[in-house]
Amino acid sequence: MKGNRMKNKQTGLSLIGVLIVGAILGFIFLIGMRTVPVVTEYMAVKRVMNAIINSSPSPEVPVSQLRADFEKRAYIDEVKHVSGRDLVIVKRGNKFEMSVTYSRKVPIAGNVSLLIDFDTGVLRGGS
Repeated sequence: MKGNRMKNKQTGLSLIGVLIVGAILGFIFLIGMRTVPVVTEYMAVKRVMNAIINSSPSPEVPVSQLRADFEKRAYIDEVKHVSGRDLVIVKRGNKFEMSVTYSRKVPIAGNVSLLIDFDTGVLRGGS
């Protein structure tokens, strides 16, 4: 009788429960480890674009020079999947906008991949 009462009070995960929780946590960890470099590169692209926009002294700077500046800074920050050709630079009077849209396919396991779309832009207004 006493042993029966003790058995009813026991709670916790069984071995199968621990394995399932471990597999789920492992999969989440795998996705995180695979996506961190992609997100880090996106943050570097944003940082480079902001640096170019903030360092350009005047709106008369040619678009080709802005693209070349992006290439140089992107090389330093090890941006490999976005180039100066991918930038969309629009000038309107004293204002110009620089934007980029791109996708990255991150392999997870076997034929399972994660597709991440990035779209960022910066705007500089003139006086």
